[in-house]
Amino acid sequence: MPEETPRKAKRQSPSLKARAVRYLSRREYSRLELEKKLRAYLTEDESEDDLTAVLNDLEQKGYLSDERFAQTRARVRAARYGNARVAYELKASGVSSELIANAIEQLEETEVERAKALWQKRFGKPAEDYKERAKQMRYLLARGFSMEVARQVVQADDFEDL
Repeated sequence: MPEETPRKAKRQSPSLKARAVRYLSRREYSRLELEKKLRAYLTEDESEDDLTAVLNDLEQKGYLSDERFAQTRARVRAARYGNARVAYELKASGVSSELIANAIEQLEETEVERAKALWQKRFGKPAEDYKERAKQMRYLLARGFSMEVARQVVQADDFEDL
């Protein structure tokens, strides 16, 4: 009787579709982001057309949605950043202007409250002089809040000691 040798299973790399579904199961991606991620895994057997077909199929089935990505990303990033910064990040992710406008519109109502919460966490007390006020304003502006919102939050008071 011949001795049986254990079979070593050859591992095949996952298909583009399997990789895409695995990525999408962890978090939302825009079409452009997912395309960039998957492009690195194209083999000589697969072409750009195959990648496009996979992405189209995922969109048809509802697994991939730029609209859902924009709303989710805007909601998550809004906790730390203003509307301008959120819009910039969405645009960099390949989301259309219309979807960005819709996502930002939903955040518009809470921008002042979000800015106040960030300001309170970072500074906690009103500025004592112009230098401190400028520092607080720069902080909010760098986070993507508008000048109007930053002014409302910092509450530009006149300083009597200067």
